[in-house]
Amino acid sequence: MDKTTIEKILKPESEETQKSRAAKVRAAFWKTVRKAAGHIPFMEDVVASYYCAFDPQTPTRVRGILLAALAYFVMPFDLIPDMLAVIGFTDDIAVLTIAISAVRAHITDAHYQAARKALEKAPIETQKK
Repeated sequence: MDKTTIEKILKPESEETQKSRAAKVRAAFWKTVRKAAGHIPFMEDVVASYYCAFDPQTPTRVRGILLAALAYFVMPFDLIPDMLAVIGFTDDIAVLTIAISAVRAHITDAHYQAARKALEKAPIETQKK
């Protein structure tokens, strides 16, 4: 996946689009986490970014970037469909990596604590950072 494509995915959008993305993420996030857990080695970062994206104290621009990346993650049909074994999550990994790297300073210890707690409760296996 090239840089231009990722930039298009993560570009700022209207408030209406942000609300739509937030609804999609809320509806499908945990199901996708369970499905992707064995394929994404930084799942704790992904879940922490979910908590950051829905934290009202997170700046709007940061929430927008994270919601764009998380919406891409939860959509089953993207550039490389997630149902394809082994390679299905590679495009998601690229988008998530760039988004998380861009806003890492805004993902707080509280977000990581919430992520760890959620992952301990979830019936999935994750790879630690």
